[in-house]
Amino acid sequence: MSNNTEPVYRPHEGNVGASGNDSEQQLQQQQQQQQQQQQLNSEVEEGREVMDSLFSTRKPKDGWAGLSSGLKSVAKGTVAGVASLIAQPVMGAQQEGAKGFVKGLGTGVLSAVALPVMGVGVGVYQVARGMANSGEAIRNSKAGMVWNKEKREWYFYFLEKEMQEILELEAEREGKNKPEEGTPIRDERRVKDPEYYDLLKVSTNATQSEIKKAYYKEARKVHPDKNPDDPEAADKFQKLGHAYQVLSNEESRQNYDKNGKSENTADEANQQIDPLVFFAVMFGSHLVEPYVGELWIANTADALMKDAMDQSQTDTVEEEASEVFAQKAKEASVEAELKQRKREVKCAMNILERITPFLEEKQTKDEFIASCQEEAMNIVKGSFGDVFCTTIGFALEVESEEFLGFKNSLLGMEGHVARTRKNMKNIDNNMKILGAGVNAMRTGRQAFKEVETVSKNMEEGQEMDAKQAAAMTETMEKSLPAILELAWAINVRDITKTLKIACAKLFADATVQMEGRIKRAEAVRILGREFFSIGKISGKSNKTKIDTEDIKARAAVAAMTTMAKAQGQEVSEADTEEMIKQAKTMSMEAKMHQEGDEKQPKETS
Repeated sequence: MSNNTEPVYRPHEGNVGASGNDSEQQLQQQQQQQQQQQQLNSEVEEGREVMDSLFSTRKPKDGWAGLSSGLKSVAKGTVAGVASLIAQPVMGAQQEGAKGFVKGLGTGVLSAVALPVMGVGVGVYQVARGMANSGEAIRNSKAGMVWNKEKREWYFYFLEKEMQEILELEAEREGKNKPEEGTPIRDERRVKDPEYYDLLKVSTNATQSEIKKAYYKEARKVHPDKNPDDPEAADKFQKLGHAYQVLSNEESRQNYDKNGKSENTADEANQQIDPLVFFAVMFGSHLVEPYVGELWIANTADALMKDAMDQSQTDTVEEEASEVFAQKAKEASVEAELKQRKREVKCAMNILERITPFLEEKQTKDEFIASCQEEAMNIVKGSFGDVFCTTIGFALEVESEEFLGFKNSLLGMEGHVARTRKNMKNIDNNMKILGAGVNAMRTGRQAFKEVETVSKNMEEGQEMDAKQAAAMTETMEKSLPAILELAWAINVRDITKTLKIACAKLFADATVQMEGRIKRAEAVRILGREFFSIGKISGKSNKTKIDTEDIKARAAVAAMTTMAKAQGQEVSEADTEEMIKQAKTMSMEAKMHQEGDEKQPKETS
C-alpha cells in the first residue's frame, strides 16, 4: 500500500513547489512594475514642476489672461535660453576645461533654440486655453461669480460667510493651547500676584477671549451708571478697566505674571502704550474708523513694540533666540494677514450698513445725499478731516465707477476710464510717499547729526548749556512735519488699498443678485462723491498745513490718552480734541513768555 501511495503524492508535492516559485516571481515582477511606475510618476511630477516654474501653465481665466500667460511663457523661454547659452559653457569650462567649454557651448546653443521654441508652444497653448475659457468666463461673470486666483476656479462669494470664516480662524488660533472639552482642567498657573485675575474672576490660565468676555460681564455689573448709589462704583470700574488693560496685552500680562503689580500705576501704564489708541488720537481717525478700520501704521507699530518686548524679555541663547524670533515673525505675518483681511471685510460690512436705508428705500435719493453731506461736514470739522474725506471719497467713487462702467457701458469703456484714473492716482500717491520719504530722511539725518554731536561732547565731559539744548530741540522739532507728512502719505495709500478690496467684496457679494449689486455700487458712488466734494472744499478753505506745535500737542495728548485708558479711564474724542487745544494754547503762551524773558535783559541794558 505504501509503495502504491508514493507515486500519487510525489507529483503533487512537486506541483506545489513550482506554484510557489511562480507566485514569488509574479510578486517580484509586480513590485518592480510598481517601483518603475512610481519612478515614472515622480519624473513626470518633477517635469511638471520644472515646466510650471519655467513657464506660465496655470489655467487662464479668459482670452486676455491666456494672452498674458502666453506672452509670459514666450518671454520666460527666451530669457531661459539666453541664460543657458551663457551659463553652460562657463560651467563646462570649470569642470573639464576647454573640452567642457565646447560641450557646454553645444548644450547652451541647443537650449537657446529649444527653450524659446518650447515657450512659444506653451504660449500658443495658453492662448488657446484662454480663448476656450472665455465663454465660461462671460457666463460666470454675468451670473455674479468671482474668479479665485489661487484655486483657478469660479465661485460665488458671500460677505458674511467670509466674516464667519475669519472669526473661526481667530477662534482656532486663540484656542490652540486651550484644553478640549471634557479634559481635566490644568492646575492654576503660578503668578506673582493673582489680584487682576481675581478682579475679572478668571483663571490664571484664561485665554484672551475668556479675559475679554469676563471683562465685559464684570464691567456691566460695576459700571457707575448701573450703580448710582454706590460711591465706590467709579473706583471699582477704573480698577477693573486697568486690570483688563494689563491682562489683555500679552507683553504686559507676562510682565505682571512675573513681577506682580507695579508700585507706580503710571509707570505700569507707560510700559503699555497702545499704538492703536496713540495713532487714533494723532490722526483723529475716530469718526472715519467704520470706513478705514485700524490704520496699518498703528498695527505695524503695535507689532514692532511686541517684538521689542519679546527680545528684551528673552532669556535664551542667541542661536535659540534667533529661531524663536523667526518662528514668531512667521506667526506675526500670518496674524497680520488675518487682521487685514478682517479689516477689509468689516469695512465692506460697515459701508453696506451705511447705504442700507437708501437700498431699502427708507431714504429717498435726496435724503441719502443730504445725510452723506452732513456726515462729511462732521468729519471735516475734525483734525485732518479734509484729508480723510477726500481719500475715502475718491476711493469709494472710483471703485464704484469702475464696477458700474464694466457692467453698464459699451465694451466696458467707462470701466477702463475709471481704472486708468485710479491707476494714475495710485502713481501719484506712490510718488508722494517717495518724496516724503526722501524729505524725512534728509531732515532726520540733520537731527541725528545734532544729537550725535551733543552726545560726543557730553562723553568728553562738556556739559550741554541751555542754548545748545534749545538748538537741539529746534532741530528735532523741524523734522516732525516731514515725518508726519510721510506717515500721512502711507496712510493715504493704506486707506486706498483697503477700500479697493472692501468695495470689491461688497460688489461681489452673492447674497443679492446682480441688480442689487449694481444698486449698491450706485449708492457707494453717491457716498464717495459727496465725501470727496466736501473734503475738497474744506481743504481749499482751511489750507491745512502740518504745524509743529500741533504735532507736539497731539503727541503729548495721545500719550496721555493711551495711559489714561490703560488705567481704566474713559476718554472720548471730544475730550482729546479739547486737550489738544489746551496743550497748543499753553505751548504758545509758554513760548511767548520765553521770548519776553529773552527780550527783557536787552531792553534793560
